[in-house]
Amino acid sequence: MPSFDPRDLADLVRRPIVTEKATILMEQNKYTFEVIPKASKPEIKAAIEDLFQVKVVKVNTIQPPRKKRRVGKFIGYKPQYKRAIVTVAPGDEDKIRQVLFPEV
Repeated sequence: MPSFDPRDLADLVRRPIVTEKATILMEQNKYTFEVIPKASKPEIKAAIEDLFQVKVVKVNTIQPPRKKRRVGKFIGYKPQYKRAIVTVAPGDEDKIRQVLFPEV
């Protein structure tokens, strides 16, 4: 596996995605993140393992098509993004949940 600079890995993951579907996937140890569009699966795996100190089993990525938006007579597009669904090894789900959803 190629080595990645740990200083660059933190910039790959933008934010966790918390939707109804993503919440259902959390029961199966799958967590959804928005990542930069140029990120590859090995880079995403290394970034998640470095940020949360968990073992990543699998990474699935989705790059949905851009949606058209209109403001008055001007037509534009929403920004492009990439979604990564990361499967975490059993037993590591407590580590990642403590970081994503801290107790108040």
